[in-house]
Amino acid sequence: MLYFMRKKIFLIVFLLSLIFLLYSCDDGPGISPLPPDAVILSFGDSITHGTGAAKDQSYPSLLEQLTGYRVINAGVPGETTEGGVARLAGLLEKHRPNLVILCEGGNDFLRRRSTAKAKENLDRMIQQIRYSGADVILLGVPQLGLFLESSPIYEELATHHEIPLLAEVLPDILGDRDLKSDQIHPNAAGYRQLAERIAEAIDDLQAR
Repeated sequence: MLYFMRKKIFLIVFLLSLIFLLYSCDDGPGISPLPPDAVILSFGDSITHGTGAAKDQSYPSLLEQLTGYRVINAGVPGETTEGGVARLAGLLEKHRPNLVILCEGGNDFLRRRSTAKAKENLDRMIQQIRYSGADVILLGVPQLGLFLESSPIYEELATHHEIPLLAEVLPDILGDRDLKSDQIHPNAAGYRQLAERIAEAIDDLQAR
């Protein structure tokens, strides 16, 4: 009797350990390996453009230096997600990127536009990117509120589309006064940290 009880307990512990191991190995969605001549499209608003720092200190410029890939700065200051939807298809066709870094939504929040509409527009952009054959990394953008954290819509979209999300990067940078030029834009040091963390993510995501 005691032997069978011990055997049963051992089997339960073994199965639980196996389940834990399987889940711990699942680090979430990744991206396809990038060839040496890969093109990365950095698409977004003023944060992508590099407002608050010199042109060569924007995160796309620094990301190109860090990764060795061709990185296109497709940031337009003041752009909302509605403008992003209208602009994206032409850039995907023109540049045919392997990877798109998507950072949109901040101006929707600042202008207090519908969060549901912003989510719908982001959803459309993600679909456009994936239809083009490119991978996408989504940057979470902080929403107006007491706490500086990414809007929940980014987690919802990343989960739905099974794409990588960098949810903490911008909140971390914009929460540090030494890394920002004003309340909503990084400075040169902030953009460097943004580029470094995206570069690290690209390396990590290719290994999944």
